[in-house]
Amino acid sequence: MTSTIESGTQPQAGVHTAAAKRAYQLDRKHVFHSWSAQDLLDPMVITAAEGSHVWDGDGNKYLDFSSQLVNTNIGHQHPAVVSAIAAQATKLCTIAPSYVNDARSEAARLIAERTPGELDKIFFTNGGADANEHAVRMARLHTGRHKVLSAYRSYHGGTQLAVNLTGDPRRWASDNGSAGAVRFFPPYLYRTAFHSATQEEESQRALEHLEQLISFEGPSTIAALILESIPGTAGIYMPPPGYLQGVRELCTRHGIVLIADEVMAGFGRTGKWFAVEHFGVVPDLLTFAKGVNSGYVPLGGVAISPEIAATFGQRVYPGGLTYSGHPLATAAAVATINAMADEQIVEHAAFLGENVIGPALAGFAENHISVGEVRGTGVFWAIELVKDRATREPLAPYGSSSPEMNQLVAACKSRGLLPFANFNRIHVVPPCNTSVQDTKSGLAILDEVLDIADGFSA
Repeated sequence: MTSTIESGTQPQAGVHTAAAKRAYQLDRKHVFHSWSAQDLLDPMVITAAEGSHVWDGDGNKYLDFSSQLVNTNIGHQHPAVVSAIAAQATKLCTIAPSYVNDARSEAARLIAERTPGELDKIFFTNGGADANEHAVRMARLHTGRHKVLSAYRSYHGGTQLAVNLTGDPRRWASDNGSAGAVRFFPPYLYRTAFHSATQEEESQRALEHLEQLISFEGPSTIAALILESIPGTAGIYMPPPGYLQGVRELCTRHGIVLIADEVMAGFGRTGKWFAVEHFGVVPDLLTFAKGVNSGYVPLGGVAISPEIAATFGQRVYPGGLTYSGHPLATAAAVATINAMADEQIVEHAAFLGENVIGPALAGFAENHISVGEVRGTGVFWAIELVKDRATREPLAPYGSSSPEMNQLVAACKSRGLLPFANFNRIHVVPPCNTSVQDTKSGLAILDEVLDIADGFSA
């Protein structure tokens, strides 16, 4: 039976269609949207959200399988976090970062308790892009070097340096080749650049490529290597066994600062507090944002090793932000982390991945000819869609969408599912605390939609 949108059940009384219409009209008149051709937009109005669901301006209810931008890790309107923000607002709305405030101090303690190794100093930013910008600045000042290595098929943010480090097409319009960024091919067996047949070959050959690139670029010129522990928007392709350990060894050998970008993968998304825990690797710097407070108030940061922190013990760190460690944002982080611990949300994400999402997606790969590969962990999965399994021709070209993918997204929405789609992939990234039943419901809708996708495949 085909699922349909459930209407008129939002948690707040009344469907404010007139208010939604006014919001839409004002948006189209005055709001300039990111990553968009402005005249081609027809954005959805969201009027309410709760848990794993959102409601549009017409009162239609959607299961949020996108976690918005993969950041609402504990879902929408979690009462503990909403209450913490309200309580902090009555106490201290804002204060300059030069002053101590208890919300920031406690958030830093809770984050440092969960980061791997001794990454015990926390520098707060407003989001993930500026966290990566500051991590690179720290690495350059610590090493006295300039170049930064980053991977193709990666995303590190939209600010100037962060987008230049990015390895996907969003970089192209801003890349003048002058940011000191040097890119390498990461392991990605399904679309291998190394003609590998196994995960072991892919790991070994990718490491050999990286070692050669470091040698040719000059190790003494390279300040840092930044890598998403598990790449997110680029496709949730899992590092093969031994790869991250090999990267860590290369960085240590050459005095290169290893930056783990955990902006999307961190705070429970992969079934661990941080994705690097899956690989037993401790970076020199770890960047975070998104899930640290489920996106309720903008917040990001850098967790810093003792060696790099010591560089700025007697030397001024030349960087800061007006809203670094903002009380409302860090109060939200404290409430989020405590809720995740108290409600065992990280463990639940691992359970969903192992027992619900993983098995369902394996079934999709077996039963749908449009599915080239499925991969992921926790509540962090990708379904790679192809026109032909033999040639692996994608259902949308790299760096773009296609009429077929647009049709699949529309089919999801018509059935009450809000998907996350990028290029030729649909990502399965619901909140970490989505119920088993809601997760199964969303997967059932995807199963139906993949029937449509099969019609596009040979």
